[in-house]
Amino acid sequence: MFLTGIVVLMLVVVVAVRSNDLKQKQALYAEKEAALEQQIEEEKARTEEIEEYRKYTQTKKYVEEVAKDKLGLVYDGEIIFKEDD
Repeated sequence: MFLTGIVVLMLVVVVAVRSNDLKQKQALYAEKEAALEQQIEEEKARTEEIEEYRKYTQTKKYVEEVAKDKLGLVYDGEIIFKEDD
């Protein structure tokens, strides 16, 4: 009877220790899941920004800005004012 009690007590201790380990792992995985969800949301927002920029680069306004800023092109009769360096 005594031996049976010791075996049962040992089983209870082992189950309690394993249960505690599992709870710690579960908390760790929950933290990782929250971090990954946050990362997913950030990537979705970045994807939307990229898509908006892609649409903008296909507009006439964008082409005109690039032509003026990078290439120095202007419309006929348009006057450009430049700052002195």
